[in-house]
Amino acid sequence: MNEKAEIQAQGPPLVTGPYTKRDDEKVGNVEIEEQVHHEHVEEISPELEVLLHTDPLKGLTEDEVARRRETFGRNELIEKKRHPLLKFLSYFTGAIAYLIELAVICAAVVGDWADFGIILALLFINATIGFVEESKAESALDALKQTLALKTRCWRSGHLVELDTSDLVPGDVIVLRLGDIVPADGRLLGIGATGEATEGDLQVDQSALTGESLPLSKNKGATVYSSSIVKQGQQMAVVTKTGGNTFIGRAAGLMAVATEEGHFQKIINRIGNFLILITVVLVLIILVYLLVDNRGKPEGSFKHVLEQVLVLTIAAIPVGLPTVMSVTMAMGAKELAVRKVIVKRLTAVEEMASVSVLCSDKTGTLTLNELTFDEPYLTNHYTSEDILLYSYLAAEPGANDPIEFAVRTAAEEQLDILKNRSHKHEVPGFKVTSFLPFNPSTKMTQATVMNLNSHESFKVAKGAPQVIIRLVGGDDDAARAVNSLAKRGLRALGVARTKPGSLEEYELVGMISLIDPPRPDSGETIRRCNEMGVDVKMITGDQQIIAKEVAHRLGMGRVILDAGHLVDADKSEDEITEHCIRADGFAQVIPEHKYRVVELLQNRGILVGMTGDGVNDAPALKKANVGIAVHGCTDAARSAADIVLLAPGLSTIVDGLMTSRAIFQRMRSYALYRITSTVHFLMFFFCITMALQWRMKPILLILICILNDAATLVISVDNAKISAHPDKWRIGQLIFLSVVLGALLTGLSFAHFFVARDVFHVSDAQLEAIMYLHISSAPHFVIFSTRLSGYFWENMPSPIFFVAVMGTQVFAMVICIYGVIVGEAIGWIWGVSVIGISLVYFVLLDFVKVLIFKRWNFEFTAFVWPTTARREKLAARRVRAIQQVHVWSSIDAVRQIGLKIKALEALKA
Repeated sequence: MNEKAEIQAQGPPLVTGPYTKRDDEKVGNVEIEEQVHHEHVEEISPELEVLLHTDPLKGLTEDEVARRRETFGRNELIEKKRHPLLKFLSYFTGAIAYLIELAVICAAVVGDWADFGIILALLFINATIGFVEESKAESALDALKQTLALKTRCWRSGHLVELDTSDLVPGDVIVLRLGDIVPADGRLLGIGATGEATEGDLQVDQSALTGESLPLSKNKGATVYSSSIVKQGQQMAVVTKTGGNTFIGRAAGLMAVATEEGHFQKIINRIGNFLILITVVLVLIILVYLLVDNRGKPEGSFKHVLEQVLVLTIAAIPVGLPTVMSVTMAMGAKELAVRKVIVKRLTAVEEMASVSVLCSDKTGTLTLNELTFDEPYLTNHYTSEDILLYSYLAAEPGANDPIEFAVRTAAEEQLDILKNRSHKHEVPGFKVTSFLPFNPSTKMTQATVMNLNSHESFKVAKGAPQVIIRLVGGDDDAARAVNSLAKRGLRALGVARTKPGSLEEYELVGMISLIDPPRPDSGETIRRCNEMGVDVKMITGDQQIIAKEVAHRLGMGRVILDAGHLVDADKSEDEITEHCIRADGFAQVIPEHKYRVVELLQNRGILVGMTGDGVNDAPALKKANVGIAVHGCTDAARSAADIVLLAPGLSTIVDGLMTSRAIFQRMRSYALYRITSTVHFLMFFFCITMALQWRMKPILLILICILNDAATLVISVDNAKISAHPDKWRIGQLIFLSVVLGALLTGLSFAHFFVARDVFHVSDAQLEAIMYLHISSAPHFVIFSTRLSGYFWENMPSPIFFVAVMGTQVFAMVICIYGVIVGEAIGWIWGVSVIGISLVYFVLLDFVKVLIFKRWNFEFTAFVWPTTARREKLAARRVRAIQQVHVWSSIDAVRQIGLKIKALEALKA
């Protein structure tokens, strides 16, 4: 049955209003369909199974415990902590860091101690920012430890003793009772603490582990998981798994695996590798050329040539790149903090801009994680107020049960007679004279109530639908309604009352429907994410029918697949990945499944965000490019995440997307400018040195480097044009555009050089000053163009940014005009002319930039910057394009046939 047929088969949605039974509808004997609860089954090896047959009233002996502890270890999560010094030193690694370290060595070799100190300080500042920011996050494994129980009651050598949970071993017999945190994975034995038979099931809340919104009823033979909470009942259990082998332990193991290099660090390293390559190659060529060309001369000594080359290297290396990036991201993190979005990993601010798929947990993230009263099924002319009142009268006051709590809360919020009571446990106009609490054998609660106005007594019953339907003598329509509710994942409760004048004959009031509802802002957040090009997928441990109902209410697609699709042995990795891309979500997943969804999408080159709140979400939060822990999350989720939301709901995620995209634009702007200026700098000095052996004073080269990088620090507060779709670092495009702009700037530099020297015949000192002012200003003004992919006037720079950039160039112009530092004054005409030409030229380069952006596509990237991955991706795209052509051709052929058939039918008519 396809999805559309399945929806139709479920009948009309009940969310539009109460469904009231018609008087002429027949009563039959339709059976209520039992909805099977699918739960992950733990595999127990035969060797381990042998160790689990412990006498429940004796337990293990101390010798047996010692042997098993030696085999299985202690019941705790072991963490290998990295030494803080090694962690700090790791921030000195990476392509850009190596480049800056090379600059430090160069400065020391040539004796330029001022630059040595400045560059070394920048290096340590970058490392310190990263170390401090990321050390603020608590360890995910420490948080997981905090969710575990500390003490437990256990049978040892015939005695019931209390011991530390870390002392448990497989085969231990433990006692579980109301309020206990389960200390290890175990199998229920179906007996009480002293061996007596137990009535009823153990109610266990494992929502933080599996994402299931309701407590589960577990009986003899069922598995209880470490860190779940006992909500009702008492039973003994035999420990089956401890430590890292438990359900929660495997989650901790997955988090230890998910420690790969971040996306942003990969991008920076690729940019750094390009800059290292061109810097080292060109500088080595210049070094060899100068040594050979000046052989036998004083200026040809190795030390003299090395000093010249090293100064050029220092000036070329973008020492400010990491600092500008860090400051930009830190400013973004500060901006998000105002909106109650806390950034734990600084680079997550940039990576969020590129997220195109957001995987979200359901329970507690998209939903409230609390049962609420939904639209009821009503019969016999009863109203919504009636069913709320009768269910409230039959509710047990103070019961620690989510269903009873949901019923009482709904009644107190919606019924006027319950809003202004003097006594909280009284119902005005009614008095409960007798009450029978919930009994596992009868599966209902009953109350005898007196109407204080008429002094008439009547009974009210509330319980399992099939029990209440049987109590009223059967009701075909009610059974259908319950089945319809169940197919949509709603929990139903029957409510009945005795007929007037009788205390034995019941009539049906209706069926209460309960659901964990979506958060008020979840639907709007999903819609806005979709508008911004971010596909939202629901990944939940809850049942498939519940996931589909919530997806429907949120306006999401209802293609929610079972977790079995993720581990289907008959399908290839590519087929499973396609399922992940096309599905709207997955249900009945365990932590390993959530982790796998994220991993499969990442393997396809998709940047993935993950939101969650429970222990079961922690591994996927750690694995995702951007892990987002929502308000009210567990310590484990908070520690594994990169971003933590302090406000309820998901609406702040949209704020995060907007801010991160603004930050991305600023960072890409700076990266394009810095690569362009480096390419121009190296290209010009390589050519001028090889052709004419012309050199500039080291102090002027360093001045260009320091002033220009210092000015661009304020790019963190520049205006940014936010993209309507996820941003992406197109490194091939970035480098190609940088080389083109750098080459055009080099042409302008040679024009300045030859016009000033050969046309105006300026002195050597004036030529040096003119070239200093040009090399300082022309590439620097290009940043006004690189701010946008469109024309520079589409989004003007912020005043602070404009003043900072122009201020440094005015300073450079003034020192050249008056001959300060540069050696000889060039006068106002030359100074203003050079600045003016630089400003006009950046406008011309802006048109070149826009032209390249418009003409650029992936095929061109693969041609200009070919790699194996790009060639394979291009081939796959072409195959898909051919397949799509065939598909549309087939559809067109079918349409043509349909038109011809209609034409023939029209002729026959």
